[in-house]
Amino acid sequence: MADLQGDTSWFTHDRFGLFIHWGLYALPARHEWVKQREEIPDAQYDRYLKYFDPDLYDPEAWADAAANAGMKYFCVTTKHHEGFALWDSKLTEYKATNTPARRDLLKPMVEAFRSRGLKVGFYHSLIDWHHPHFRIDAVHSMRNHPDKDKLNEPRDQAQYAAYLRGQVRELLTEYGKVNMLFYDFSYPAGARGRPEGFDGKGRDDWNSIQLMKMTRELQPGIVINDRLDLDDVEGGWDYRTPEQFMPREWVTYQGERVLWETCQTFSGSWGYHRDETSWKSIEQLVQMLVGVVSRGGNLLLNVGPTGRGVFDDRALNCLSEMGEWMKWHSRSIYGCTAAPEEFQTPEDCRLTYNPDTNRLYVHLFTYPFRHLHLDGFAGKVEYAQLLNDASEVQFHQPRAGHTGDSSIERETLTLELPVQKPNVTVPVVELFLKE
Repeated sequence: MADLQGDTSWFTHDRFGLFIHWGLYALPARHEWVKQREEIPDAQYDRYLKYFDPDLYDPEAWADAAANAGMKYFCVTTKHHEGFALWDSKLTEYKATNTPARRDLLKPMVEAFRSRGLKVGFYHSLIDWHHPHFRIDAVHSMRNHPDKDKLNEPRDQAQYAAYLRGQVRELLTEYGKVNMLFYDFSYPAGARGRPEGFDGKGRDDWNSIQLMKMTRELQPGIVINDRLDLDDVEGGWDYRTPEQFMPREWVTYQGERVLWETCQTFSGSWGYHRDETSWKSIEQLVQMLVGVVSRGGNLLLNVGPTGRGVFDDRALNCLSEMGEWMKWHSRSIYGCTAAPEEFQTPEDCRLTYNPDTNRLYVHLFTYPFRHLHLDGFAGKVEYAQLLNDASEVQFHQPRAGHTGDSSIERETLTLELPVQKPNVTVPVVELFLKE
């Protein structure tokens, strides 16, 4: 039996990854759930198979964009809920090789990212609205079909579960080392606010325990997320996955801190959405990354490539600007985690800490005038510098009776900052702590 825990050492070091949502839904370009949201019949939706022609697809360019942004791993939708496979699966005709692309789109992507040192992650949908044995439920694209019950009669969910395992076996045996697997998702009755009579699916529908064990046996050390509906099963998950929100503190499970990763989008859609306009600013993105690491987590930031196989300009601009900040400040991200509890976080700042180097990083979300007061830091700092240019930041600790500001306590360390804010999105002060 394979080890029931993944190797998370790289995961807690790298902190920053790229999520890629790519499939037939790039053609309608109005959200990756478009088939379900608009209840599009199979016959109508499947025409996209005929027109999916990513003639500009260049996985080397994708990998460059991710690496230059400072990302250390990637995770791609091998199959999303629509059921379309990016690789040449032997178990279905609903795949990239049967489109005008006429090739496996996954293999060159894996090779390109791996060649740049990024770890490889596969997203794989547990849901499949195209498969003939996937039973129609409350989340299905045909959930409101008048003949739903009749359509379900010949469907055998056990056959679908076997198909699911078969496709995962292909992915885990034909693409070399796979570092993480992001399953998506379970929605059983009675869980997470769903009523007891909810027509959903959970561990028994996926045969999750068998799927988890096979995953770990085929790829020892692989890191698995928490969406197989196996919260209470040993080896059922390695990390939690809050989606599209920022936890207020380190994520816990049953009162204990656990590994976690939040997946976030640049805008309001995972798949390419031509008309979506709620794109995050570079300030929001950098602050999001810092905030996640300051709470002991990872950030998986998503791009939805177009139907022609490129990252659109909005995504490329975001990645480029993230990379510009990471070029000077990655030391405050890689290998870092939440600061020890003895250090109080100043107002409008976030702290990260590298336990291997014993350095603390103060991220200034709002730039103060001349001074930054660090309560509880006095006597604990050996040296301070701005991280972007390694210029010294002088500091002092007030002595009793020698300060005109009665609000400054003796345990407060005061940093002397330059009047002008450094020309970076979020300035960072690197503190070398005393042993």
